[in-house]
Amino acid sequence: MEGLGVFGQAVLVVFLGGVVGLFYRGLDRKIAARMQARVGPPLRQPFLDLGKLLVKETVIPKTAVAWLFSAAPFLALLASFTALLYLPLGPFGPVLEGHGDAILVLYLLAVPALAMALGGFASGSPLGVVGAQRELVMLMSYEFPLAVVLVAVAWRLSTFGLAPAFSLGTMAAHPLWASLGPLGVIGLAVLFVVLLVVTPAELAKIPFDIPEAETEIAGGLFAEYSGTYLALFYLADAVRTLVMAGLVVAIFVPYGIAGALGLSGAAAAAVDFFFWLFKVFFVMAAAVTTVRVGMARLKVDQIAQGFWLWGTAVALGGLLLLVLDKVVMG
Repeated sequence: MEGLGVFGQAVLVVFLGGVVGLFYRGLDRKIAARMQARVGPPLRQPFLDLGKLLVKETVIPKTAVAWLFSAAPFLALLASFTALLYLPLGPFGPVLEGHGDAILVLYLLAVPALAMALGGFASGSPLGVVGAQRELVMLMSYEFPLAVVLVAVAWRLSTFGLAPAFSLGTMAAHPLWASLGPLGVIGLAVLFVVLLVVTPAELAKIPFDIPEAETEIAGGLFAEYSGTYLALFYLADAVRTLVMAGLVVAIFVPYGIAGALGLSGAAAAAVDFFFWLFKVFFVMAAAVTTVRVGMARLKVDQIAQGFWLWGTAVALGGLLLLVLDKVVMG
């Protein structure tokens, strides 16, 4: 019965994750259009796009490694949905809590990028190969600052005797802000900013959209994808956006409002869940939508140097402040 319950929860989370991810993609496009003084597409446009792609013919290039080209979109979608199952959803804990932790989520977030790169290499297209190379360079650049953020927060939680420290459920249940001294709060704020900067890079959104770069390499990774396979990548991107925004919320702003409103029971759970959706949307709007509207595409060397030098240095600085806070606070 317990296994059946977990399976039912997983199916519900996967379904809602896909719907909410696509809806947020529609909001992203609408807000970006308004910021650029355009009307923009309707909010349902991502659903229409997905439906249109699903009924179109799927073409596999003659020069492609067919099995790898076909497997890549399924791998990307599966990893994105699996990562979603490790996230706390407002008042609800992770579906797979106890069966993995933040390190596993870190790997799962890297899988879609690797899948897209493999698909690009397997396509047999020179544009796909260039996009795949750029994707791998970018992946190696932003993964280290992201890992530093997760390790720093988990380490500080462990110093308070909270376990399992690497569980996102533990991070969401015990936000660090109120437990740290001044140095620790500054360090945590620095890590917060680093994660916000990493978010659009993880999602390959402007200014970090060099693997696709329609105006340069005609879609790059996706140049040879069509039909169902392109639809799977499209849905995986929407879900991964939800996962990244949910990760930021779980680590740094997991607070609910039901207690402040004097609510309890089902009403409290519903209010806190919708408040979680609002926080996820706010993170997405701040870290993805606003950034891609206000910036131009960066070059490969700028992204690599930026994350390896400045991004990593700032993240390690935040970790150092947490260490000093531990020394001062005892």
